[in-house]
Formats: sequence, structure tokens, C-alpha cells
Amino acid sequence: MDVMDFFRLSAGQWNSQRTTHHLPFRRAELGGSIIVVEALEVGHSSVVEICELHSVDSSLAVGGALVTWQGSMAWDRDDENHEGKTVFALVPDADNPKMGQLLRERGYAEIVPVIGRYEIDADGGLLLTTEYETMSSVERFWFAKPQPAPGRTSVVKRFGGFSTASFCAEARIAPPTAAEATEEMATPGNPVVLSAFGW
Repeated sequence: MDVMDFFRLSAGQWNSQRTTHHLPFRRAELGGSIIVVEALEVGHSSVVEICELHSVDSSLAVGGALVTWQGSMAWDRDDENHEGKTVFALVPDADNPKMGQLLRERGYAEIVPVIGRYEIDADGGLLLTTEYETMSSVERFWFAKPQPAPGRTSVVKRFGGFSTASFCAEARIAPPTAAEATEEMATPGNPVVLSAFGW
């Protein structure tokens, strides 16, 4: 599996349930969101734009992804929201296509353009490592076998010692069909779970 295979498998709409452990406080926070992933092929205008933003030759990119999300966490304040979108561009290393740069429009831990590193590990998981000015994050996504199952973890370490660790369980939501019964089942309050993944 190469990195674009992983993003193509991740394409679709997902219902995500998150548990975040705030390690210094020894407390866990629950939340959820709807995530939509669209794989972007070579030459897509958004991939080219992100490469230009980071002064990287867009001809080196193998594709990317557009991710949008809307959610909430249990400890949210009234003025907080967990909505947004980001674009990734993937630029593999010349000597090893299973590793490379992940160019982001906005980061996971800080809302700034950032370049991280990706790696497809020996188990077929996607490992993302990103260093920011004030923190670092390590994320791992995977598809369990033989049937796809939940698989997303992340650790954010802020300079000064504050850290969080998260696990997400995510299930694909079926697209609507012409059949009334299927349309009724696929409403937001009653999603049809086809499979689950890590993203």
C-alpha cells in the first residue's frame, strides 16, 4: 500500500467518536464529529496551491486529500467550535515512496500551514509526525484486518509538559440511495455503518 492508496481507502463520510485523555489532569473527555475525506489526485488545483504555499515543486506531489469536519467535545465553552477543513499534499522521498513530506494548509495541533512527515509502517498504518513552534504531534491511522475497524490515535506534546492522548472510533456513513427505506436509515440520527476506519 502506498500513501495515496491509504487516502483513497479513507475517502467518504465518517462518524467519529473521540476519547481524549488530558494526561496532567488524569481525566478523559468525550466528543464526536462528522468527517468527510476526499482523495485528490495528481495535478489537482488544491494540491498545486498547497505546494506553492510551501515553495515545493508541485510535480513532485503524488496527490493529496481534502478533509472537512464538524464536531464537539464535552468540555467545550460556548464560544468553541470544532469545524474546519484542510488540504494535504503528499510529496514522497526520492529514495523511498513510503515516506515523505505531508504539506498541510493547517495543522492538527496548531492552525497554521505546516510541513510534517508521513510514513507507511510495516503493518500498513499511516504515521504522521509534525513539529510546530510550541508543540509536536504524532498521529497513527490504520485499517484493522480482516474487517475494517476503528483505528486512529494521536499524542500532542506541548512545550512545558502538557500532553494529550486521543483514540477515535470511526464508522463510514452510507450515502443516500433511491430506496426510501435506505434513505430513512441514512439520516444523521441513524447512520448506516458499512465499515470503520482510522482517519
